[in-house]
Amino acid sequence: MKILHIDSSILGASSITRDLTATIIDAMRTRNANVEIEYLDLVEDPISHMDGAVAAGFRPNVKTEFDAAALHEKEISDRLVAQFLASDVIIIGAPMYNFSVPTQLKAWLDRIAQPGKTFKYTETGPIGLAGGKRVIIASARGGFYLEGPLAQLDFQESYLKAFLGFLGIQDVRFVRAEGSSRGEEIRQKGIASAKAAIASALASA
Repeated sequence: MKILHIDSSILGASSITRDLTATIIDAMRTRNANVEIEYLDLVEDPISHMDGAVAAGFRPNVKTEFDAAALHEKEISDRLVAQFLASDVIIIGAPMYNFSVPTQLKAWLDRIAQPGKTFKYTETGPIGLAGGKRVIIASARGGFYLEGPLAQLDFQESYLKAFLGFLGIQDVRFVRAEGSSRGEEIRQKGIASAKAAIASALASA
């Protein structure tokens, strides 16, 4: 089993999602000693954000000549897409920042959304080409967004599920810690709840 482990929190050792993804990886190693794990720390090793040079490499059938900057970014994109497609399970640490995902994670997502590789256009609409994978997302939010008045502001988990679905991935599971900014007692309850949900998220993984 090939696992891609991704962290995107800017909070280092105090990050809830980094703690959760590490716990998930430890649990997977306990279940299967033969797992092969690749790790991306999108904060320590950031991926440059979408710009003209990055976008130029996404449609090589249209553009066949690249300047040095575009060629460099194309090589990075090709490597990230190949790594993504080769993975059976993807573990993503994705805290909520300002109702959405960290910009570091968005940069990675932009790289793997490539026509002809992870999705294709057809006469009846786009079709995802990356199906058959399982994605487990370690989510942390300062408030409570699963239900109640803040639910309409959840552009984090809803975005991730929609994005991955567009690529053909339907098996998306969340390990969720909510209320991390509501005091230490509530924070610890949220973390405990998330860790208790890991076994369920790994079922059949």
